[in-house]
Amino acid sequence: MKTPKRSVGNASDPHANQPVLTAGPAPEKADATILLLHGRGGSAENILSLYDELAAKNFAALAPQAAGNSWYPNSFLAPLDTNQPYLDSALARIESLVADLLTRGIPGERIAFLGFSQGACLTSEFVARHPRRYGAVIALTGGLIGPPGTPRNYQGSLAGTPVFLGTSDPDPHVPFERVKETETVLTRLGAVVELRRYPGMPHTINDDELAVCRKLLQRVIAPRQETRS
Repeated sequence: MKTPKRSVGNASDPHANQPVLTAGPAPEKADATILLLHGRGGSAENILSLYDELAAKNFAALAPQAAGNSWYPNSFLAPLDTNQPYLDSALARIESLVADLLTRGIPGERIAFLGFSQGACLTSEFVARHPRRYGAVIALTGGLIGPPGTPRNYQGSLAGTPVFLGTSDPDPHVPFERVKETETVLTRLGAVVELRRYPGMPHTINDDELAVCRKLLQRVIAPRQETRS
């Protein structure tokens, strides 16, 4: 695991110069790449610790660090302008990582996302705003960003991308209604969405979610492994 020196972003783009931690092979040598997005108060180190639990040794893992350990300051349900410029900076950071992978010859169907809590919200919002065929999208206890009634006029297609939404219910930060809305919107964009609701689960990731994640990630690389056998 590489741990780059942490730096400070500028006021208008606070996440721009934050480090990206890595695990596994380089993307060009891996069967696929997974972007891991940490939650509020978490860190790239924390979320990257899932790498071994996901049994994703054939994946390159990229875990970007948020400035101040938070992608945006207020609730994901707050008016969008109250989370600026942090939200736009966070989305731009993910876009730059994906664009770099595509430029390096990594196809979209070999790029997967896993985010928890605030990272799950960022994951959901990013793929809705930048739809294409991804390998897998995993959002654990999170959903699309914005207050109730936010227009969801996203354009484009997720083209059959498999999506897993896992969530606790009730959750102190993420209403189940927003996760259901996320399921509806991503389905409308052409994703194949599975939603699992865990009554009474704390704000965490459980073993069942990890098992689903492992199966989903193995499906991403299965066609490549078959061609090598």
